[in-house]
Amino acid sequence: MSDFLMHSPDTDSAVPHPCVAVAVVMRRERIDNRWQPWRWVLADVVPDEESFGTRPRLLLKDDHEERWLHPGFVVELFLSDAEGYYLNVTTQQPCFWVVWRMEEEAALADEPIAVPQIVTLSYHDAGRWLDAQETVEQVPAPPDVVQWLQHFVDQHYVLEAKHRQRPQSFKTLQDRFGNPARVSTEKKFGGPGHG
Repeated sequence: MSDFLMHSPDTDSAVPHPCVAVAVVMRRERIDNRWQPWRWVLADVVPDEESFGTRPRLLLKDDHEERWLHPGFVVELFLSDAEGYYLNVTTQQPCFWVVWRMEEEAALADEPIAVPQIVTLSYHDAGRWLDAQETVEQVPAPPDVVQWLQHFVDQHYVLEAKHRQRPQSFKTLQDRFGNPARVSTEKKFGGPGHG
């Protein structure tokens, strides 16, 4: 069982939306490539703790990897995105998505490091960031977060009934200008004198 602390407006009036406080762990790992000896990847999303503070910090550094902790993220649930949470929670492996960018952090490191920007549980949010060419990675959400998300979906998402689509043959034909088009079944044979 993880130690994620989920907040709900029902129990805490200071919280406007259901939310969970998280920290992101990014990993820089050595790869066998002469043009790019290192790469950054999302390592984990963990419960945020007060002892983490508010600034990113190096957790581990050796010849094979570095691990950086980035505290202070809040994952909120919004009624307007209930479908995005439904699409996540109904997958085989519900997950957290993290958007991250390479940034210069002179106070932290001598070279650019991967810095998380946003953490979400919304399938729609992740899709929008991918469409915007952002770097988006995912890690599995733990069972207690999945249960919390499922509870939100059960309360707020209504599966839309599928509407029967009219057969294409019932649609009126239009020309390229949007005017009604006429179809003739009369046979026309080419050229003058053939008719």
